[in-house]
Amino acid sequence: MSEYNNKDLAAFKDVWVFCEQRQGNLMPTDFELISEARRLADELGCKLYGLLLGGEGIGAKAKELAGFGADGIIVCEHPLLETYTTDGYTKVIVDTVKERKPEVVLFGATNIGRDLGPRCAARLHTGLCADCTHLDVDVPGYQQFLRGASTLDEARIGGLDTALVMGQKHDVSHDLKMTRPAFGGHLMATIICPRFRPAMATVRPGVMKKAPFDEAKANAAEIIKENVVLAESDFETKVLSVEKAAKKLVDLVGAEYIVSVGRGIAKDVDLGIKLGQQLADELHGVLGGSRVVIDSGWLSADHQVGQTGKTVHPKVYVALGISGAIQHKAGMQDSEMIIAVNTNPSAPMFEIADYGIVGDLFKVTPMLIEAIREIKANK
Repeated sequence: MSEYNNKDLAAFKDVWVFCEQRQGNLMPTDFELISEARRLADELGCKLYGLLLGGEGIGAKAKELAGFGADGIIVCEHPLLETYTTDGYTKVIVDTVKERKPEVVLFGATNIGRDLGPRCAARLHTGLCADCTHLDVDVPGYQQFLRGASTLDEARIGGLDTALVMGQKHDVSHDLKMTRPAFGGHLMATIICPRFRPAMATVRPGVMKKAPFDEAKANAAEIIKENVVLAESDFETKVLSVEKAAKKLVDLVGAEYIVSVGRGIAKDVDLGIKLGQQLADELHGVLGGSRVVIDSGWLSADHQVGQTGKTVHPKVYVALGISGAIQHKAGMQDSEMIIAVNTNPSAPMFEIADYGIVGDLFKVTPMLIEAIREIKANK
């Protein structure tokens, strides 16, 4: 293995995405992260590689990943990687990073990614920003993001091309800028890792847009078979069996139609949720909620839309009684069509809505439900 010095920034190059698989099946976050990392690699002027670990035969999935923008896929096959273990996966990833020295390593903020990312970062003696919702390298692009997603004035935004590091001004133009919610979502923080490499982050599922699959890119990608050194002695634990428990959860990320309820249902919570669910059912969609709805215990956490919940991109997003705090808008503003219902004509949600209805959701929602039923009946 070549000499490894995490402070020698010039020795590190390329962007890597850990591509999670479960029982040989790739996860949706893989395609989202590969798509987003393509942009980051272009901004850094380097190559993008997927890092795929698994049992024998997992390399057959490499081209499927490459079709979303990777220049190559590093495949680590070994019988002891068949089932995920923290010990095995951490050792293989750390060994591979030390050998090949990527500048950036991204993980999906899934159960596995949240377990694996911090463990690898600790062994590599570098930093990790968890649960990111936005990534940038290019400073003008980052500043443009802030203009739409923050309340900072232009003077502050314009001055964010440098940062104070160890008492010295530091040019951030080549640093990965990792943005994540902080203090319960009440503010956003952007983190950089200026002194060590690789810069590492876990990225919340659903926040990055998946690019179209490109067959030509898939065929042109380099497939690298890594020599994996792994033995039973590397494991502190042993997986005896994998037990699955079925639990019905709301699939907000994959939904094409979402009806979300907010503080406006407070005067009759049960009826507000019932109406929201009925409208969602008529649209063959799912029910979501703003943070106040979840914090109040009116809906479970898997219904939450926003920076501290799920980021969604449905065809239609209906906001019932949601004022449109910046944290909520950041989680749904890229919906193809937004319909807002609110009694307050100055509600921020109307600023991004394609259609706005100023009115009481308890009166408007039954009218929407009836109108949809009439349209269905006529067809």
